[in-house]
Amino acid sequence: MSTKDFVEKDYYKVLGVPKDATEAEIKKAYRKLAREFHPDANKGDASAEERFKEISEANDILGDAKKRKEYDEARALFGNGGFRPGPGGGGGSFNFDLGDLFGGQQPGGAGGGFGGGLGDVFGGLFNRGAGPGPGTRTQPRRGQDIESEVTLSFTEAVDGATVPLRMSSQAPCKACSGTGDKNGTPRVCPTCVGTGQVSRGSGGGFSLTDPCADCKGRGLIAETPCDVCKGSGRARSSRTMQVRIPAGVSNGQRIRLRGKGAPGERGGPAGDLYVVVHVDSHPVFGRKDDNLTVTVPVTFAEAALGADVKVPTLNGPSVTLKLPPGTPNGRTMRARGKGAVRKDGTRGDLLVTVEVAVPTELSDKAREALEMYREATGSEDPRSALFESAKGA
Repeated sequence: MSTKDFVEKDYYKVLGVPKDATEAEIKKAYRKLAREFHPDANKGDASAEERFKEISEANDILGDAKKRKEYDEARALFGNGGFRPGPGGGGGSFNFDLGDLFGGQQPGGAGGGFGGGLGDVFGGLFNRGAGPGPGTRTQPRRGQDIESEVTLSFTEAVDGATVPLRMSSQAPCKACSGTGDKNGTPRVCPTCVGTGQVSRGSGGGFSLTDPCADCKGRGLIAETPCDVCKGSGRARSSRTMQVRIPAGVSNGQRIRLRGKGAPGERGGPAGDLYVVVHVDSHPVFGRKDDNLTVTVPVTFAEAALGADVKVPTLNGPSVTLKLPPGTPNGRTMRARGKGAVRKDGTRGDLLVTVEVAVPTELSDKAREALEMYREATGSEDPRSALFESAKGA
């Protein structure tokens, strides 16, 4: 939804309730209209579908106390949908930022209020025909976000690790101290008068702002451009940072480190650093969420008669699992607390899957013993139930 729609649409009229309607009255009106115009009850009716969307949009605003307050204030400010010029008609020159009213635009582009920064849209609305007043200074600029990648061993991913990251980003030019001017004395841009933005009319009494083309949004113009940054005030900078990767990170996870990105300009905050983690495989262990996995081979005798089996753990002493007699191939057992680290600091489990090892070579004595076993169990057919089930299906 556009900002213009936000101001001009009468959501109270859409729901058929007065401006002082209570929360219960709004909810009741919405439910009644939603049932009437729901697409399931009006199949193939495009107008009903559009009406349902409009009703839902109105409920989204009026049904939320914070959004309703912002909406009421916006409509009061603009005369219930129409722009109210200041004294003297259309040439009024008010100089304030609606970002304070609607939450503004947070660093990194996240909107703090409804609509994600209405101040950006209306920033030049009241400045038609008049430039910024005396004392105007260039605005702080947030640093860029940086994305980097790191590859960890399986063990480092489970236990956490501190790794060095070498990063390149745009930072204030050291040669000119970020001014863009070789002598350190840039002049204020005459086009935008140091704001870094220019306004343009968009019709209907609205004015939109764009970065100034003459100063590239900096608000300053270098009389003698710096040889290093060519007057931009920004230059490529490399640095090495020690980054702590938390325990339990998974392959492909994207970690956000606030304020660790490129430095800001003119006192602006630094951007964020995003680290994409790649994890190498392990020759013995695997991972399933917060649990580690391992496959342990056992002999037929151990599976049939039962046994105490030692199982390795990751970076710790082995554990002993008790195999009950008659353990089938592929059975999974659990060693609690021997898995990966969770976010709350506790550990997952180690899932141990039993795999009966079939020997490829037999000694004469072993072969003789197996022949005797086959004779002793010759009357047993483990596949009889399989065939019975196949017949009955």
